[in-house]
Amino acid sequence: MTNDKIMKTLQLTHTGRDSWDRPVYECNGRVYVDVDPRKHMPANICTKLNNEFDGEPDSPLGADIEVTFIPARDIW
Repeated sequence: MTNDKIMKTLQLTHTGRDSWDRPVYECNGRVYVDVDPRKHMPANICTKLNNEFDGEPDSPLGADIEVTFIPARDIW
């Protein structure tokens, strides 16, 4: 038995930009936002409060979650 972490992968599909011009993504009916989409920064993905497109960023993803962006990460 090993101590390797099991990574969960989310495939985030770009659905547009919210009222703060932040990229919004969807996966399995859940809405996510990249709260710091600058090119030189790593993705900082959070859920959206009440699962609303223009909702406030809510909970950040855990370190055990890897994301892929479809078609690509939307950056500033």
